[in-house]
Amino acid sequence: MKKAIYMFAAWVMLSSMQMQAQERTSKIPKLIFDTDMGPDYDDVGAIAILHHLAAKGECEILATVASDSHASIAPTIELFNRYFKRPDIPVGMAAADAPAIEAGNHWNDSLIKRFDPSLQGKRYPSAIEVYRKVLAGQQDHSVTIVTVGFLSNLKALLQSKPDQFSPLNGVELVKQKVKKLVAMAGSFPQGAEFNVMKDASASYEAFRHWPSPILFSGFEIGKELFTGGRVAQENTEENPVAWAYAYNLRTYTKEGEKSRPSWDQTAVLCAIRNPEDYFYVNGPGQFVVDEKGNNVWNPNGKAEHYFLSHKYPYNEMAKKIEDLMMP
Repeated sequence: MKKAIYMFAAWVMLSSMQMQAQERTSKIPKLIFDTDMGPDYDDVGAIAILHHLAAKGECEILATVASDSHASIAPTIELFNRYFKRPDIPVGMAAADAPAIEAGNHWNDSLIKRFDPSLQGKRYPSAIEVYRKVLAGQQDHSVTIVTVGFLSNLKALLQSKPDQFSPLNGVELVKQKVKKLVAMAGSFPQGAEFNVMKDASASYEAFRHWPSPILFSGFEIGKELFTGGRVAQENTEENPVAWAYAYNLRTYTKEGEKSRPSWDQTAVLCAIRNPEDYFYVNGPGQFVVDEKGNNVWNPNGKAEHYFLSHKYPYNEMAKKIEDLMMP
């Protein structure tokens, strides 16, 4: 009898532990990372933070897709996935009509040649195929999309038709599967920001029709947070993150600059951790984009849109970000 009681108690304890583990897992953000990975290089810091927080068990990376259609962008993303020991994360290439831009110093090609030449010229499935396949396989309202580049893929996703992965059209699929979108985009309360303007028609369509809440990290947030100087001092022979920062600080930025603004890192951080631990969150309201890519914030708008504003001194916040970029 005692043995039966002990066995029952052990079963109850094990079941409780399994339920707690499942509950913790269900609360971990599941992310699709959509990045132009150039021409600027703060995307490198962003993907480093993404992988470091995944390694700490704070998020699950479902897919990584390119929003820049230049041939070197998707391979650069895979290079970092491989470096961080997650080679099986799906990688998608940008929508066909997405801008194709490479930095003038060709850092993407140089990085690939230096660290993984086997990726040169590799082809990938379309970002839309990756999006639809991944979203269809997830629970309802469970996926966070974080975009730090052009809105080309998101427009194409919304306009996508039913396929072998889902009988839903793009808007229906996003509405059913996506919990929120976090975007490094725009300027607040108004402005004209690169990610929004570079494919203005995509931004105009995507932000008007996006069916889930959106959190914006605007240009004015990352502009004040300088990072990368410490990362660039790390082992550039073995660490592509360190190499990318060291190379770009030497060849991309203005002479004498020892760090770079952290636009994309803020979006990744706030997609995974509670944004109110780092910034003020303003809203709801509506992010309004015209057909040329200019934006204004309408505080009386009925959309579920929010934006960040600074809470901490810039140096303090920059240190928090760069700590997460370090090896």
